[in-house]
Amino acid sequence: MQTELGPVLVLAGAGSGKTRVLTHRIAYLIQQNLVPAENILAVTFTNKAAQEMRERVQRSLANIPGQHTSTAKLWLGTFHSICARMLRLDADRLGFSRQFSIYDTEDQTALLRRILEEMSVPHEHLSASQARHRISKAKNGFIHPENYFDFHKPSQQEEVLARVYEVYQQRLRENNAMDFDDLLLKPLLLFQQYPEILQNYQRRFRYILVDEFQDTNRAQYIWLKALAGATRHLFVVGDDDQSIYRWRGAEVRNILDFENDFPECKIFRLEQNYRSTANILAAAHSVIVNNKNRMSKQLWTRREEGERVIVLAAANEYHEAETMHDKIREEFGRQSAEGRNYGRSFRDFAILYRTNAQSRLIEDVLRRNGIPYIIIGGLRFYERKEVKDILAYLRVIANPADGVSLRRVINFPLRGIGDATINKLEQFAQSQQITTFQAVERAAEIASISAGLRNKILEFHRFLNKYIQLKNTLSLPEWCNALVDDLNLIQQLKQEDEQERIENIRELMLAISEFAAQNSGATIDSFLERVALITDIDNWDTKGNAVTLMTLHSAKGLEFPIVFIAGLEEGLFPLLRGEENAQESDLEEERRLFYVGVTRAQEKLYLSYSQARSRYGNGTHHCYPSRFLAELDERLLKQAVVRRQRFYDYEDEPEPDTSMPVYEDESQEAGVVRPGRWVMHTSFGRGRIVSVDGSGDSMKVTVHFEDAGQKKILVKYGNLRLI
Repeated sequence: MQTELGPVLVLAGAGSGKTRVLTHRIAYLIQQNLVPAENILAVTFTNKAAQEMRERVQRSLANIPGQHTSTAKLWLGTFHSICARMLRLDADRLGFSRQFSIYDTEDQTALLRRILEEMSVPHEHLSASQARHRISKAKNGFIHPENYFDFHKPSQQEEVLARVYEVYQQRLRENNAMDFDDLLLKPLLLFQQYPEILQNYQRRFRYILVDEFQDTNRAQYIWLKALAGATRHLFVVGDDDQSIYRWRGAEVRNILDFENDFPECKIFRLEQNYRSTANILAAAHSVIVNNKNRMSKQLWTRREEGERVIVLAAANEYHEAETMHDKIREEFGRQSAEGRNYGRSFRDFAILYRTNAQSRLIEDVLRRNGIPYIIIGGLRFYERKEVKDILAYLRVIANPADGVSLRRVINFPLRGIGDATINKLEQFAQSQQITTFQAVERAAEIASISAGLRNKILEFHRFLNKYIQLKNTLSLPEWCNALVDDLNLIQQLKQEDEQERIENIRELMLAISEFAAQNSGATIDSFLERVALITDIDNWDTKGNAVTLMTLHSAKGLEFPIVFIAGLEEGLFPLLRGEENAQESDLEEERRLFYVGVTRAQEKLYLSYSQARSRYGNGTHHCYPSRFLAELDERLLKQAVVRRQRFYDYEDEPEPDTSMPVYEDESQEAGVVRPGRWVMHTSFGRGRIVSVDGSGDSMKVTVHFEDAGQKKILVKYGNLRLI
């Protein structure tokens, strides 16, 4: 914390107090007059973490006699919020106005769907969601349309994608919009094209600190190195064992290669864990050591040994959900050795799972038994239809060039303006090289649109213009309330008895009022930016008394007294996809994800798997326990077995249950048909078994073939051989 300036890498294990190190480092720099607050840039991955860090720094400074520095001048936020702030200042240099829209996943998909339709690309060749994912991956790798083939081998599919990428970027510019990835990409273009802008930021940011460095992608790392410049005052904190976002562009090699890029850097290891018991830490370590590509470290703790990790073996996913409910109830009734109740609250429990689809049955059981719960990462409030519709009005009025948002609202509420008419407006706009909003204004010039429809379109234009003018005279809450009243949304929803949607609109109005109260001079633009950059965890109410349900990815950075990890079965967790040459890196990423889940637990950890599970809508399939269970040191485990479809813990010193199926290496089970095995088919070629149904002569397998896609085959007659 008190090391001199220069590059520093802090390898901070789970629960080792890395946020404390960062905040104290910032306070130390300011207190010792090494760097003024306005010359410090601190970057995190969530708005919640940024706010907590700012508050902690302020408290640290407040405890120093004679120190009156405010954190208001600190540039402290997420990568995306800081980049958006930079772009609002200089977007005009790149051909955008400062009121540019930020497109979310739904907006991107809608725009790409239109582009693919115009280019007559069949859906089975390239879907809008596939195109969005591929373009996002390219942007995170700092790959532009013009240099796309420097990184990809030319093929018909790649040529189509490169063209779609090029047109997509053109349409974003025409809509005065950027997507989430552009917020990182565009500042780098700004620095390349205008070196004086980069030099200004290098002079401003004399010291840069980064949290969760292992989750940075290539574009983010290039951005950081550019800002660090010649001074190289870069202080990064991370843990390669918690790098779990490779699927969205994060590169663990950034943390592994930091020494090469900054050979003069100082490396510190934080290995004392303040969160978990010794048994939980030992269990986590016994699994993560199986990863070959990691920096050596082993966490330790002064905490008690604690209870052993409990493995629950369920008959199926229904029993799994019931068992987790039973265990929660049991914990409420437990007493200490002294006879005192542990005083558990529902907020003490978290149930973590690999995929969102797993939550449905768990929700059903908790709801049926009256246990309150909250889901992190479900349908976000700002993604609900009625909320997005109102936000689309805000975006069109703030940025009239936003054609995606205009298309969403032109017939909401219903005005009798259908898709065919909207298509004509967009075609006219393209032919005249104007925006769709300008085409709406000039609807009278489009002969193919009837007079009655032209009047409706012009009335819509007058409505938008009214609120474009009013936004400069009313406060943000007054303006938004007037808009919603004018649209008559509440009254319409009352007639349709849509009480939940009415409450969502009222909640949006409340959110706007609260934002205005907390931010002096709040504008439509600033509110829309906040909404665009908000994450799942930012809205989590930590004070609510409810069991938390979330994916393992969402659980990063959190902690709970008691944690359940559900669905520990081969094919589900680890969830392996991709080409054969990527399998080892995929497996290591899944193992890191398991490590993250285990290290969320403070006092007690339950690991659950089912012996059968319904998946892919193809009936119930036999399941094999995850290999991660086999990697755990068995001395740390307290196992459970299925007896008459109920679950009972072993006594403290159990005899090994040799009948309990475990994961074994493929070399030890040659000839066994199970999910994950590779097969060869005489017609379909090479593929991988997804699921197995039945046994003996009636055994069927679902196989994903590399060239033929997914097929269901009766093994007896399927011309399959294991490879």
